[in-house]
Amino acid sequence: MEIDPEEDVRVKSLSVGRDLDLMGIVELKDYLSELEAEMERVKEKISTKGEHLNAAAELFKT
Repeated sequence: MEIDPEEDVRVKSLSVGRDLDLMGIVELKDYLSELEAEMERVKEKISTKGEHLNAAAELFKT
């Protein structure tokens, strides 16, 4: 498997389900930014995998 040089292999662990009551407004905004960035990363990966799946399906069409 080839490593994508554009992808950061040192992915920061993202904790979901944190106790929001213990966080201040700035921490909540930072946390929200982290979650939004992670969502975008996942959407991009879904798109890429979909493109690969479609390309493979085209190869094997009869």
